[in-house]
Amino acid sequence: MQICNVCSGETPKYRCPACRIRYCSLSCYKTHKANDTCQPPKQSVPPPAQDLNGAYGNAEDPWTVEDVLDDDDDHTDKVPLQRLRLLGKSEELRALLRNPHLCQLMRSVDTAESKADAMKTAMQEPLFVELSDQCLQIVEKND
Repeated sequence: MQICNVCSGETPKYRCPACRIRYCSLSCYKTHKANDTCQPPKQSVPPPAQDLNGAYGNAEDPWTVEDVLDDDDDHTDKVPLQRLRLLGKSEELRALLRNPHLCQLMRSVDTAESKADAMKTAMQEPLFVELSDQCLQIVEKND
């Protein structure tokens, strides 16, 4: 398990968009920026991925491909990138994501302080369970 590169006390949820260090909170981000040690990484960062509606992620988005493929974590629940790309090609998934209630549920999970608690709450909603099931069917489908 990783720890915050700033306070060394919490599990990091975010990465600095400039230098890619991991941090756990807005307070740690501000501390990091105030230290004036933030330098961009030497290797180039891939452009943000498109979401299922064709929009690109923004600078506030804390998730990156590196987060999905990070070698420091347990790999038992990892999905290969080629399988994840199938999600963007699914018409069934696109149809589900057109539902405004589902979009609001996903925003609430994304912006929640405690992602685990937000997911538990969201999984009580049949529409969110349907989305989860659809995603699993797509990535677990045998060719």
